[in-house]
Amino acid sequence: MSIHSKLEAGQGGSGGLRRLFGLAGSHPLLRPLGALAVLLLIDLIMIPGFFHLEIKDGHLYGSVIDIVNRAAPLMLAALGMTLVIATRGVDISVGAVVAISGTVAALLIGGKMVMVDGVQQTISNIPMVWALAAAMGAAILCGAWNGLLVAGLGLQPIIATLILMVAGRGLAQLLTDGQIVTVYYKPFFYLGSGYLFGLPFSLFIAAGMFVLMALLMRKTALGLFIQSVGINPVASRLAGIRTAALIFFVYMFCSACAGLAGLMISANIKSADANNAGLLLELDAILAVTLGGTSLAGGKFSLVGSVIGALIIQTLTYTIYSLGVPPEVNMVVKSIVVFLVCMSQSPEFRRIFRSAKS
Repeated sequence: MSIHSKLEAGQGGSGGLRRLFGLAGSHPLLRPLGALAVLLLIDLIMIPGFFHLEIKDGHLYGSVIDIVNRAAPLMLAALGMTLVIATRGVDISVGAVVAISGTVAALLIGGKMVMVDGVQQTISNIPMVWALAAAMGAAILCGAWNGLLVAGLGLQPIIATLILMVAGRGLAQLLTDGQIVTVYYKPFFYLGSGYLFGLPFSLFIAAGMFVLMALLMRKTALGLFIQSVGINPVASRLAGIRTAALIFFVYMFCSACAGLAGLMISANIKSADANNAGLLLELDAILAVTLGGTSLAGGKFSLVGSVIGALIIQTLTYTIYSLGVPPEVNMVVKSIVVFLVCMSQSPEFRRIFRSAKS
């Protein structure tokens, strides 16, 4: 091979590397993974023993485990919100559904002390399985209400879900008479604070939901239909896709995810607080979804990105609290992040930025 040929081969190889790095740099998960890595690096430097893990009573304990455990309900809410946003919608009633689900479960389970063979035990008011089924049924009914308003009556998603956002939390407070309902039944606590194979059980619930959704999106045509409706609902309907039924389904599924998150939150705090449970969770879920790369304009969505977005939010919250920064700063930081994400998804802003850069 001549020197000239070797040079051409070398240039071709470097061009291939440039193309490879270009493809890696354009990967939609690069930015959320980079943001999470930066947060973890700050925690490593600023918080002593952040990555330290230890085993107590057969369970893993540490800051990282605590973050993952507390992020599990947000992961569930973000996964459900991903499908809604992918269809050009939004659901701001997620927090109210969390409150309703936790309230129904707490009221039905309750718990009281009884003597069984001379041993004091706690029993639930009704079998826990039925209580959980009722709570999830209430959450799914909330999703059906949202889906009926959006898909059936054609209301704007933010207006339709705003109705349940206000009325749902009010209903939860009516059920509890504005009081905190305490649960005493220990098996129920396992949903929020239990451990399996040394890891938080809530993590397995979130992982199971993620796997289920990934299979539905990849192994069936559902993911393609959702993308199609998000890109162009009129063309999708003309192509034979039952657009209204699909939108109805995603709102029901979003509320089901929120209901499951409500059970985990209620089990974790061992009570139902209708006033504060899930408060502003819908905003965190929307932020997690957008941080993960899902387009607010619909069509493009990423389940993995939504999970990473939830971890970013929970890591950011943990970092702010651990550094002794006032909690109010957390809301300011989130609002700045929301602003930057919205700007980054604006075609006009990107055009201006590219022209200024050139």
